[in-house]
Amino acid sequence: MALTGPPADGHGPGQPSGRDGDGDGDGVTEIVDGDVTWRFDDAFLTSRWTCLWGRGCLGIHEEPTPELGEGCCSVGAELDGADEAMRIAALADTLSPDRFQFHAEAAAGGIFAAGIVTDGGPAATRVVEGACIFLNRPGFAGGAGCALHLAAVDAAESPIDWKPSVCWQLPVRVDWSDDGHGGEVADVRAWRRADWGPEGDTMAWCCTEGDRAYVGDRPVVESLAEELDALVGTPVYVELRRRLTGG
Repeated sequence: MALTGPPADGHGPGQPSGRDGDGDGDGVTEIVDGDVTWRFDDAFLTSRWTCLWGRGCLGIHEEPTPELGEGCCSVGAELDGADEAMRIAALADTLSPDRFQFHAEAAAGGIFAAGIVTDGGPAATRVVEGACIFLNRPGFAGGAGCALHLAAVDAAESPIDWKPSVCWQLPVRVDWSDDGHGGEVADVRAWRRADWGPEGDTMAWCCTEGDRAYVGDRPVVESLAEELDALVGTPVYVELRRRLTGG
């Protein structure tokens, strides 16, 4: 889909339109892409938030548990429909025991949570020993972390193409709404505690709150470039980065 904008904004056909983040005074960068109006939270995207998995992440239990190395993988990953479930199942079949700690458990009982279905298909990955079946625990010889992520790196491919979408999108969230004129509005922001539902009330820590995780060496719009590009599309991402960083 081509980005278009009205001549009054100084953009011709095929170019982004909208306002820079400080143009309307509300801390939002707005970019129109056909029928979709993207609205980006400037404060988060220009912040120095960074994922602390494996280096001090407190996890999402009721008490801080950095020693578990679980991050937000203490729950099964919610899947984005049947196509994603089939993709994850196919990729799981390629994992070897030396890179997948719970390979035997997956072979015996599958990788999806029993009884949690949507549209007749699986809706979440299975939890084994207190966390997602794909999470290799600290001390595992094949490497701690997501087995799918590790396999993607081994294959010189992007983890985005291997992992459930919710896993690589966090902590970025997109809220979709009707613009009232036949199009859609997509608000791009950081996840908040409330987005976790009832579980959010009992979490000891939410990584986008406070200042613990805001220790990165680059703004989020740069450090999560691949993820943002995959979420919004390259033309929109390039324009977003230009506006927020000047480059």
